[in-house]
Amino acid sequence: MDRDFINNCRHIFYCKVKMEKILVTGAAGFIGSHVCEKLLEKNYFVLAVDNFNDYYNPKIKEKNIRAFLNNGNFKLFRADILDYDNLKKIFKKNSPDKIIHLAARAGVRASLENPRLYFEVNVNGTLNLLELANEFKIRNFIFGSSSSVYGKNKKIPFSEEDRTDSQVSPYASSKKAGELLCRTYSSLYNLNITCLRFFTVYGPRGRPDMAPYKFVDLIDNNKPVERFGDGSSKRDYTYIADIVNGILSAMEKENKFEIINLGNSNPIKLTEFISVIEKILNKKAKIIQKPMPMGDVPLTYADVSKAKKILNYKPEIKIEEGMKRFVEWYLTNK
Repeated sequence: MDRDFINNCRHIFYCKVKMEKILVTGAAGFIGSHVCEKLLEKNYFVLAVDNFNDYYNPKIKEKNIRAFLNNGNFKLFRADILDYDNLKKIFKKNSPDKIIHLAARAGVRASLENPRLYFEVNVNGTLNLLELANEFKIRNFIFGSSSSVYGKNKKIPFSEEDRTDSQVSPYASSKKAGELLCRTYSSLYNLNITCLRFFTVYGPRGRPDMAPYKFVDLIDNNKPVERFGDGSSKRDYTYIADIVNGILSAMEKENKFEIINLGNSNPIKLTEFISVIEKILNKKAKIIQKPMPMGDVPLTYADVSKAKKILNYKPEIKIEEGMKRFVEWYLTNK
């Protein structure tokens, strides 16, 4: 067979199987590490960016990504999204095709204590990435937003068409500001950008400051659980695998500009949530009732009809199964 023909076939095959490079910020965090894991499973090349800050123990983040470090398709950069010059070097040397931007200072209550830090990271960090997305002609930009932008929304379920000008925490306001920047950059520079509003994500590798981890840990160790309010507040708990499927679907769609809810569309009352944990652990919680703190909202409830239409998003994991999986992970990793 003609050698040139064989070489041409090899070239065509290489071009077809050439991996897309996906830059993931916040890659060592809860959601970020699951996104990296799924991307690697689907044969993408992952450029992982994380600064391993001390909002919670950095050793947890190190453990989150340990399994990926020997994967030839995973490249880790210990970098801060506020360091524009360093980010630019990463972009220049590695030429990412798409960005999944999940890095942020997280936590509603913590943002009340240090609002300047939250705006610096969540707004200016996002601005840095949008600037680089424009300069390096990134094909698709996914921004991890939050259900907290809805504030004390009275209309339920929460729809992307609802007004979002009543945030009740600096964290929520910083996420809303990030969305506005994304809209502006999409309009100005014709960037494909999707803002995904996550609703109370939980599951294995979940953050230790969030209720699912805290409650399981306290009940398992026979320590009292602080329950804020009378237990009637509700959260739209969404299992991590469902969230990751939504993120990857958005990454593969390349929408011009969209804001899309990713939730379970099934709010769970706080008392019921604690009861689910009690049944799984076969232990009774010792409840200490506390007043509702500033920045908290009584309800989150996602309308996911837009996600179903655009992303073919179908949340599948119910709270009982999701928490069972989380507790199994917790008991083997505590």
